[in-house]
Amino acid sequence: MLSICLIYSGLFIILSIGLFLNSIYFMILDYSIMLELELMTLNSCSIMMTILLDWMSLLFMSFVLFISSMVIYYSKEYMKGDLNMNRFIMLVSMFVLSMMLLIISPNLISILLGWDGLGLVSYCLVIYYQNVKSYNAGMLTALTNRLGDVALLISISWMVNYGSWNYIYYVNMMKNDEILMIISYLVIFAAFTKSAQIPFSSWLPAAMAAPTPVSSLVHSSTLVTAGVYLLIRFNFILSETMMIFMLFISSMTMFMAGLGANFEFDLKKIIALSTLSQLGLMISILFLGEYKLSFFHLLTHALFKALLFMCAGCIIHNLNNCQDIRFMGGLVKVMPLTCSFFNVSNLALCGIPFLSGFYSKDLILEVLSMNYLNMYIYIIFYISTGLTACYSIRLVYYSLMGNFNYMSLNNINDSSFIMLKGMSGLIMMVMIGGSMLMWLIFPTPYFICLSFFMKLMTIMVILFGCWIGYEVSHFNLNYKLKTIWQYKISLYCASMWNMPFISTYGVNFYPIYLGGLYYYKFDQGWYEFIGSQNIYNKMKNKSKFLQILFNNNLKIYLIILVLWMMILILNLV
Repeated sequence: MLSICLIYSGLFIILSIGLFLNSIYFMILDYSIMLELELMTLNSCSIMMTILLDWMSLLFMSFVLFISSMVIYYSKEYMKGDLNMNRFIMLVSMFVLSMMLLIISPNLISILLGWDGLGLVSYCLVIYYQNVKSYNAGMLTALTNRLGDVALLISISWMVNYGSWNYIYYVNMMKNDEILMIISYLVIFAAFTKSAQIPFSSWLPAAMAAPTPVSSLVHSSTLVTAGVYLLIRFNFILSETMMIFMLFISSMTMFMAGLGANFEFDLKKIIALSTLSQLGLMISILFLGEYKLSFFHLLTHALFKALLFMCAGCIIHNLNNCQDIRFMGGLVKVMPLTCSFFNVSNLALCGIPFLSGFYSKDLILEVLSMNYLNMYIYIIFYISTGLTACYSIRLVYYSLMGNFNYMSLNNINDSSFIMLKGMSGLIMMVMIGGSMLMWLIFPTPYFICLSFFMKLMTIMVILFGCWIGYEVSHFNLNYKLKTIWQYKISLYCASMWNMPFISTYGVNFYPIYLGGLYYYKFDQGWYEFIGSQNIYNKMKNKSKFLQILFNNNLKIYLIILVLWMMILILNLV
């Protein structure tokens, strides 16, 4: 009997190939289809389900399904001992279907359905391992994403001004109408919470509490890219001033995440911070007006990031769930094939020429260099690219090179064939995906006219970053080490500029403290004495008195009769 993993994996890959071929057909003909399905009519108010099929939505769906099929196949072995395997696969499938709904919707209501579906299922997946850390991470993820959901709900109510929720019809009107520009602000806010831009960045590394196959899916093509995709669809309604401001925020996110990854020691968190950095890059280039380039990088990044997480999962699986890179080292000797995949995807992330990441990253930086912008944006983009190369090389020398730092060498090998098959499905796309997509998405090439020095700038920055990462590997661990000497600044950079503390303790501390104070001063203080306790004591005493009366009612009746007789006699006298 076929397992649920094989059924879903096979189904997704067949759908993926079909959608990919359709997307090429739509692209060649410059063709798009809009379907309106009437769900119900109530007093001349019809509720419609709208579906938009164009080259962009079809291509993105094809990539999401391809990566999902590989991840589900990979889960067959990764989640082997799990008692709730079927539940896990069904949750992942629901996750993918929510993303599909979001991709094909030109309608804000159906977008919200997909958006909320992603939020709900991501919470279920983050708390999958059921421990305190997972619950905290899940709550942080869910609550941060709820902020974006609220923004979308407000924009839905604002769209009533137009009489329809199909935003795609009103793009030009929105751009010219200053009052209704509020919709674009709300959509950007929603996208920033989902794509974890500053100040909502803390949930993304926390979501690493989920199983690795989920991380692979979330960080490559589903949850975090939903915000970027929404912005790509809404890119025509963004005003100049808003774009400049948002460019600043996203460039800061990119720099902050790149810096944090150089100080982090948790393998999955390093890759998560790398995702955050790449999301910053996608949104930055989008706010420079190049939405196609942003989409191109979204797709190429999805390929190598999914593979990077799968390799990390394979390493963690073999090291008995150890995620600290300081315990690794020399893995290339015992896991050669996994390490080869890891290296290829890492080099694609750096932007090494002719791998998939190079085509999008190099083009983004060259288009940026051609634009007339200030020095800050130019420098921060290049520094962030250098930091990417730096933390990638750091990851390589900590985990793959040198001597083995773990407790024992038991049971570490490349014999996990199913996981390797799942990863080898992606490796070809990581190598050829960038060039293939470039030929597809840009039928007429970008003409970029730069000086010789600026043309070489991208490759120089990448190589310079690699060199710094390599040089850092030669540092000796002693009391003069800068990270120990400047412990606080290292901690500040590693914890994403204290964002997790602000998002958790900063938000929770004062309400809980004030609640405690209120409980102590009022609930257990004078309110208690004057209010409920006092009333209770009074009523208790009264009821006790009445109880005495009722228990001795005959005696009391006779006494009262005697007293009454005496009063009558006295009155008569």
